[in-house]
Amino acid sequence: MLGAGARRHRLARTLNAAYAEGLLSEETLTHRLDVLFGGELIDPRRLVGDLTQRVPRRRRPKRGDAGTLLALDWSGAQEELVIGRDPNCDLVLADDTVSRTHALLTFRDGAWIIRDLESTNGTRLNGQYVGRCRLAPGDQLALGNQRLRID
Repeated sequence: MLGAGARRHRLARTLNAAYAEGLLSEETLTHRLDVLFGGELIDPRRLVGDLTQRVPRRRRPKRGDAGTLLALDWSGAQEELVIGRDPNCDLVLADDTVSRTHALLTFRDGAWIIRDLESTNGTRLNGQYVGRCRLAPGDQLALGNQRLRID
């Protein structure tokens, strides 16, 4: 049996971890914590449902199954990249399983964060569907059927 407030504190730890991973801005963290501790009725899915924490990869990918290399600039010179099938995107993937505007990459605090833009076929990181997640070199990213290896 959980103690009083244990579920709220677990949700707060999840929000703090997401902030530490760069998935939430300070303003968003503050707002969500206010909602968490300010009300009596809380919907956990609305507070943390869009957050995906990194899970360690269990195996190294085989050299032949990595897909296309996505060489990101980790210096912070570029802050945003829109990925999709539309010719106006920063990174155009000519694959019918990729949505017109599929995902947004944002550089924050020395890391790239990917956010799915409500794409039809979803965004997977290392085999797991994600809404928003921090990227690391070597990660396997799939947008629809298009596979990319992060570098």
